[in-house]
Amino acid sequence: MTRVAAVDCGTNSIRLLVADADPATGELTELDRRMTIVRLGQDVDRTGRLAPKALERTFAACREYAGIIKEHGAERVRFVATSASRDAENREDFVRGVLDILGVEPEVISGDQEAEFSFTGATKELTGRTDLARPYLVVDIGGGSTEFVVGDDHVRAARSVDIGCVRMTERHLVRGGEVCDPPTGEQIAAIRADVEAALDLAERTVPLREARTLVGLAGSVTTVSAIAQELPEYDSARIHHSRISRERVREITEWLLRSTHAERAAVPSMHPGRVDVIGAGALVLLAIMERTGAEEVVVSEHDILDGIAWSVA
Repeated sequence: MTRVAAVDCGTNSIRLLVADADPATGELTELDRRMTIVRLGQDVDRTGRLAPKALERTFAACREYAGIIKEHGAERVRFVATSASRDAENREDFVRGVLDILGVEPEVISGDQEAEFSFTGATKELTGRTDLARPYLVVDIGGGSTEFVVGDDHVRAARSVDIGCVRMTERHLVRGGEVCDPPTGEQIAAIRADVEAALDLAERTVPLREARTLVGLAGSVTTVSAIAQELPEYDSARIHHSRISRERVREITEWLLRSTHAERAAVPSMHPGRVDVIGAGALVLLAIMERTGAEEVVVSEHDILDGIAWSVA
């Protein structure tokens, strides 16, 4: 057993996993898993820079995580940063801050590396299951980007494209500094156009329609699952490996896009940090299911964070 800590810092959230990894058995025993919405990618699509307040929120979460890592005595730590910090002009400010707090330098990884980690994390425990046909299409809908990976035991093809719930919301649904609530038909159509163009781009590299099982990762997908199941609170155990039909995803997406902020915030399983961006995230998921012809999505709570942990072990 090796005790490892993995940190995944994305556009919308920063997450920590502390686990005991046993490479001999392929088992990852979770000791602590948590997520904090920090919105590191706030306005990055518009300004090209990480906002000072976004950096402050992220560093505060890092200080909390540093205490947890020390408490558990993790032997190895890996910090991976994705879309927002990859795009920002001032990403060195971010790198220095994380290094000072956690003692490790954040690795600003490429979209292809992100896809590899996501695939490993999502599919490692599916080995041997006969009810899920291969190849898998693993889709990681993040805040700034979405990763598409097709593979069996290993990755066959992968592509990262710049459609994420935060990026689409900020690009199309913000007017005068406020999120339109609910969005207009024209705004929804603009998101759709961006997503369809990104899917065209992804299909140049990844055979999306060859996959037999669609596996969906990250907060937009897990939140849609929680809504579909009408959970009284967010319940990872019930969400992990749940299956949601395309028609149910469509119903939920349409409701999210016509609902008000207050109505979405009243959903008991909704994280406050997702209230304004979940509509765009659900629309990305729906468009992917329609493009690939997937009748359902298998939802996974294990994702890039688990892949990072395995890479450390």
